Amino acid sequence: MPPRENPTARQARLGAELRKLREAAGKTAREAAGLISSDQAKISHMEAGRIGISEERIRRLAVFYSCDDSALVDALCAIAREHRGQGWWDEYRGVLAPGFLDMAELEHHATRMRSVQAVNLPGIFQTEDYARAIYAGHIPALPSEETDVRVEFRLKRRRIFERDVPPPFEVILHEAALRMRFGGRKVTKDQLEFLLEVSESPSVTLRVIPFASENFIEANQPVLYAEGVVPQLDTVQVDTVVGGFFLGGGVELKKYRQLLDTAEGSSLDAADSRQLIHTITREL
Repeated sequence: MPPRENPTARQARLGAELRKLREAAGKTAREAAGLISSDQAKISHMEAGRIGISEERIRRLAVFYSCDDSALVDALCAIAREHRGQGWWDEYRGVLAPGFLDMAELEHHATRMRSVQAVNLPGIFQTEDYARAIYAGHIPALPSEETDVRVEFRLKRRRIFERDVPPPFEVILHEAALRMRFGGRKVTKDQLEFLLEVSESPSVTLRVIPFASENFIEANQPVLYAEGVVPQLDTVQVDTVVGGFFLGGGVELKKYRQLLDTAEGSSLDAADSRQLIHTITREL
């Protein structure tokens, strides 16, 4: 089977974690290839997520790398058993850019999420009209068909909250994001009312950083911190004007945990946050 041209972010993460284990053990790709009767090129492809790897090989390599973290090994094996077509987002493969699908897959597998945003609201909590207003500002302008499918996909991402036990989600918003009138007064008011409704869910915690806060929070771009089934699989997604990207390095993860902790410490508690949103909604 030829190497994958476009591995998913999750497939690439599996390979990256295997590479980390190998490098931590001081083993070369050639040594790893010898263990599983393969070649160095295939090890490189595996570690880049371009070709799959069986659960049996993961466990053999883990022993070879002296990895005794059974929870991590089990989590990597679980990723290896996954295949395309299992998630609802796969029906959009070839329709939307891979980054959209990677985001839905990240949210699906997260055990807990934390988000901080300064200008607009998290996509997963946007109403249809608000999402359309956001996409209306896309540069270059999107064809109407592309906007339709992006909005449809964004709304479907809420499915994670329909589970019997949805993942906890902590949202930290700057007051500026609540006062932006994307789409006009009515669209904004409807969006804020929906946000208040969402905040009543036991799995959602909503906090607001008020204008009165004197602390600078370096969160100019939307950030999502998704916790994995083990800490080593935690992932940060950062959104930019040229597309989102994923981070999984230990130093990077620590930095964004500190960012979120700082943002939380500068925010109002849940009750006061809801009251501020009520006040802003009444002003519209």
